[in-house]
Amino acid sequence: MYDVVLLTLGSERDAPGGCGSGGACCGGATGADTAPTSQSDTGQASAGRASSSQTDTGQADTEQCATERPRVPVLACADALNARGARVETVTARSDAEIDAVLARLDGPARPDGLTWPDPDSKTRLVVATASDGQLRAVLRRLVKRYAPAPSKRPADLPGDRTLPDLPPVAVLPLDPARGGTHRDLVAQLGLPRDPAAVAAAVLDGTPRRLDLLRNDGGSVTLDGALLGAADDAGRPLHWRARVEVDDTILTDGAEPLLACAVGNAGGYATLNDVTLLTAPDPADGQVEVAVAVPVVVRSAWGRKRVRLEVRRARGRAVSVLPREGRVPYLDDGVEGELTRKRSWWIEPGAWAVWSI
Repeated sequence: MYDVVLLTLGSERDAPGGCGSGGACCGGATGADTAPTSQSDTGQASAGRASSSQTDTGQADTEQCATERPRVPVLACADALNARGARVETVTARSDAEIDAVLARLDGPARPDGLTWPDPDSKTRLVVATASDGQLRAVLRRLVKRYAPAPSKRPADLPGDRTLPDLPPVAVLPLDPARGGTHRDLVAQLGLPRDPAAVAAAVLDGTPRRLDLLRNDGGSVTLDGALLGAADDAGRPLHWRARVEVDDTILTDGAEPLLACAVGNAGGYATLNDVTLLTAPDPADGQVEVAVAVPVVVRSAWGRKRVRLEVRRARGRAVSVLPREGRVPYLDDGVEGELTRKRSWWIEPGAWAVWSI
């Protein structure tokens, strides 16, 4: 039978600015997290430096991060697992170090090359209890930091289109009911169970469903997507400029104003108000879909000017965004930040996985 760890980071309601939110504690990137790899050496595959998942200069707030006792869904999931004979442990992590201590249980045997590698035959299974996609991302960020080898130590058994091995599957236990509105969390998009008993069944009886992961040169990861842009207090979109490039396709060179840019692994940012930005984001197709919304001034037959919104799209393996002026606000897996320097994302096909039935 399996050992199951129920890992809780604490929710925003328990700690404003807590794990995975703007404060980004419990897995939030700090100054030490700005390197893309974990096993020493410098980053790989993308140019430039930019912000962490919080801001490009932000430091993680590690105080008052977690709840003092498990939430009801965690207790219900533990009961369902215990009823099936699993050995269950609930852990509340208040720092990256405490997350890392849990993830160490997923390590495989020592390798001749000295790399820390996940155990594909591990009898320990991990359930991440989350109140937001940002909290799930915090755990995945630590998994990447633990297992991604430095470029100079790249092993021969690593797939040619990847910078890290297959990460251990995780189960996702939502701590809150599905929210209404147009934005759906990752659990809803992937069709994963929300009921604690169903999550327990997926952990014990399910199979890994492998999904693409976006890494970036700020040392973080993206599971769903990112939306760049902002609005004023009246809700009017603000113009900004940036060079946006997908593989060899230039969507904009930075000379024209933009209203928004969506970087999509999944579909959380596929639409903005009534505008369709991304047409077919798929978290398992090995590509990232990118769209920019550009206001274009046109003249009618009577010579009158009007503004129409032009959406340009491209798909590929990597995307870079280079702001031309000031700070560009963004949401990345629901976490707020500001971009002041070039940021590059690249796809890691099938790098992470969820337990599903």
